[in-house]
Amino acid sequence: MPHPVQDKTIRISEVNANFEREPLHPYRFKGSAITDSWQAATLMKSEAGHTGLGLGTQGVLWSDARVFAQHSESGGNAIMYAMTERAIQMLKGESFTNPVALLDSLFPEVLAYGKKITGLADLRKTFALNALVAVDNAAWMLYARENGYTHFDQLIPEAYRPGLSYRHDRVASIPSFAVGTDAQRIKEAAQEGYFIMKLKTGAAGTQKEMIEKDIAFLSALHKAIGHFETPYTANGKIPYYFDANGRYEKKETLERFLDHARKIGAFDQIAVIEEPFPEENESYVGDLGVRVASDESAHTVEDAAHRIELGYTAIALKAIAKTMSMTMKIAQLAYEKNIPCFCADLTVNPILVDWNKNIAARLQPFPGMHVGLQETNGHQYYKRWDKLVQFHSMPDASWINTQKGVYPTDSTFYDKSGGILVPSAHYADLLA
Repeated sequence: MPHPVQDKTIRISEVNANFEREPLHPYRFKGSAITDSWQAATLMKSEAGHTGLGLGTQGVLWSDARVFAQHSESGGNAIMYAMTERAIQMLKGESFTNPVALLDSLFPEVLAYGKKITGLADLRKTFALNALVAVDNAAWMLYARENGYTHFDQLIPEAYRPGLSYRHDRVASIPSFAVGTDAQRIKEAAQEGYFIMKLKTGAAGTQKEMIEKDIAFLSALHKAIGHFETPYTANGKIPYYFDANGRYEKKETLERFLDHARKIGAFDQIAVIEEPFPEENESYVGDLGVRVASDESAHTVEDAAHRIELGYTAIALKAIAKTMSMTMKIAQLAYEKNIPCFCADLTVNPILVDWNKNIAARLQPFPGMHVGLQETNGHQYYKRWDKLVQFHSMPDASWINTQKGVYPTDSTFYDKSGGILVPSAHYADLLA
């Protein structure tokens, strides 16, 4: 499925945007909780008569916790949505040939606008990227229509294909458990077949209170599931995936957590610790003896390169939070640097789960694992998850639902590109 010699120049004649609010069961992390998720939808129409429809789930607390703290939950969401609206309106009458270059041109101005309306001169780049997901996805959809591309592999620019060249026949479905989750609930998930779970640490309170709670959680967790076996890892044991969301202020505090893991025999089961420190903490992490992953701090490909220099040896890719365009760049850099990647969630809707799945299924195997890796927690937190699944263009497809801890990503999944290139009738109606 090769590219033509040259992609068409696409002139955008019409644009539109809207959003829907989706209620959540409270999801606790970063010392706060989200209860409402805004689903942004954007539309681009070309002079040639083709249409691109893009979705984005807003993650205000995740992308810049200060914006979340300074406003009501709806207020923070409204600010991010205003940035999406600004971006889509900027494109009316503009032309582009590929979405990656389009994102590069949009990003600086949207970030500058975000800094202005939030009053934060150092607004995190991830906040602007999150606001741009729906716009970027609409550009990819329009790009596919305009050029007659019907498969995800055709969309990937040649420069980024090596990093997305693998084909897993299964992708792990990784649920996420909020800070303070009872170990019994995690044990029940393991009994259901989930073999790798995202475990939020960084409990609320002072740093002293936090580490004591986190250590107690680790002890309870290891006692509950440390003995479980799985066919999907090289050592046959359940791997632990911890995410502190930047709550550990000092490296020494994290070392206390790791020392406790050694003491109770859990250390060798730690597959990855994601984003332990605040972004401004540039401690070297290559000497901790565990794989440390960058997530929020790898905003852009340049930031990802810097994290690798600081000893980070894994990257959590988020096509559904940092745009597909930026994710392709980061995945290629990681491939060239031999840094393993996996896909993390933003509690996104089922359609965006499959945008992420198209990346997760194509990443090189994660060390010690036999399947692709993708966090997906929407089914745990959306109150209307079953209804949202029906908004998918292929709600009954084989790869939609987790089966004993994994998504099957066989030839059908690849042939249909996970259904993402067929627009959702529900969201099309929202923008009609």
